[in-house]
Amino acid sequence: MSQRLRLFLIILGIIIVVVVILPLLIPVNQFRPTIEEKATSALGRKVTLGNLSLSLLGGSLSAENLSIGDDPKFSPSPFLTAKSLEVGVELMPLIFSKTLNVTSVSIDHPQVTLLRNTAGQWNYSSLGGSSAQGEPKRSPAAAKPSGTPGEFSVRKLKLRDGQIIIGSTGTQKRSTYDHVNITASDFSMTTKFPVTVTADLPGGGKFMFDGKVGPIDQTDASLTPLDARLNVSSLNLASTGFLDAAAGLGGLLDLDATIGSQNGEAEAKGTSKLSKALLVAGGSPSSEPVTVDFNTKDDLRKNAGILNPSTLKIGNAVAHLNGTYQSAGEATILNIKVDGQNMPAKDLESFLPALGIHLPQGATLQAGTLNTNLNLSGPSDRLVITGKVGLFAAKVAGFDLGSKTSAVSSLAGIKTGKDLEIEKLTTDLQMTPNGLKAENFFAAIPSLGTLAGGGTVDSRNNLDFKMAATLTHALGAAGSPISSAAGALGGGSGCKGGTTVPFLIQGTTSDPKFVPDIGGAAAAMAKSQLGCTEGLVSGVTKKPGEAISSGIGGLFGKKTKP
Repeated sequence: MSQRLRLFLIILGIIIVVVVILPLLIPVNQFRPTIEEKATSALGRKVTLGNLSLSLLGGSLSAENLSIGDDPKFSPSPFLTAKSLEVGVELMPLIFSKTLNVTSVSIDHPQVTLLRNTAGQWNYSSLGGSSAQGEPKRSPAAAKPSGTPGEFSVRKLKLRDGQIIIGSTGTQKRSTYDHVNITASDFSMTTKFPVTVTADLPGGGKFMFDGKVGPIDQTDASLTPLDARLNVSSLNLASTGFLDAAAGLGGLLDLDATIGSQNGEAEAKGTSKLSKALLVAGGSPSSEPVTVDFNTKDDLRKNAGILNPSTLKIGNAVAHLNGTYQSAGEATILNIKVDGQNMPAKDLESFLPALGIHLPQGATLQAGTLNTNLNLSGPSDRLVITGKVGLFAAKVAGFDLGSKTSAVSSLAGIKTGKDLEIEKLTTDLQMTPNGLKAENFFAAIPSLGTLAGGGTVDSRNNLDFKMAATLTHALGAAGSPISSAAGALGGGSGCKGGTTVPFLIQGTTSDPKFVPDIGGAAAAMAKSQLGCTEGLVSGVTKKPGEAISSGIGGLFGKKTKP
């Protein structure tokens, strides 16, 4: 055997002895109480570890199991569990003086449970405080702990391929986020440090947080200052509880924002986009996304916030938002005002299915402007939208109202053409996850006259409207076939301006059915709304639709002539 080969084998043997045998000779388990005690002191939670082993090649201690206790006010179960923990250490002090100097901490496959109580507080808020579930017993072999969170620091802290479960104390419903990775450099409880967080979202979405955090607030970790950028892509809202998934509501959210907080106040600015929105049971996902340029300010101590003037866009249609929200409890309570003026109706057509409104087959909105003044209120998962909507100078191409009303003998023979021209359409609207309700509905249609009434669209898109048509002077003239037919049915009114015909709208929004109101249930309503009764009593007959026009006068700032 050559001299060189012999030397190589000797060196190899020494390496084997050092790498394999030496770690067995160092009683690393004596450091377990030290690590547990320092971590417990830093986090304010009881920390327990399994058996430790030493890796000279990796320069680290490994623990079989890790458990971090939860705040007992939230849960007796652990806040974090992991099957393995790796602690980077300085080898020379460890080997020669049995001094433990931690340089890094890596937690593999952790499971973290985040809970929120009815007051809006999170279970992580007390991290770094004094809510440990008990102090660990000191071991004589353990080094004396610092006892102050500020002395705990590591150059690198990692949570790899973890799982975060989010829920509230009042319900068993939970949302799970997988493949969570967190990296912090120069981590310390008393200084600012960089943090990067990535995660997979339900439905294939992605989450990324990149910024600086710290120092950790010792009284409430949720008040810790931060300055970061947040990016969310394809978040399925139905999986978060923001919308009522049981009713089939949902949408995909993309978010790009900057967030910052200091002294318990936070501000966020950015852009959010909601695609495939579905806001009413029985609706269909919208083909056009809603984009919101937003600016919010939060009072983290009160769990309340303000939506500063922001902009909502659907195509070229623009509306303005502002309001408040309260995030205490299981759901966020909203009170948001939406104001939109002169919005192109054509750009809004693709979003109508999300509201449960499906235009008849082959019909499209070719012209017109929409004005709206709405209020969004209530819990985010059971939102109620109320307010006024007005459509002006509109054209619904491919919809022949005359042919649709042929089943109503009083309206048979009316020629409105293949396209429907609408001079004005206004209504008081209420929308809930279960459907739509329209009251004080009024439409002025040049080729017909005026329509008035109200009704509902349920979660299956079924229509239930009671309406009355007041025909133009020519169509409703005394002695005309239409007037005679209306009188025979008992549905015609005595207004000099024209004949009033009650009827019902049934079927669905995509296939409406106009049927006679045989019982004349809508006649009294029609007379009252159209002012015929008032005119006869006072001795003054108003023009068709004038009474109802005055009743909704001032809508969107438009005044009617007396």
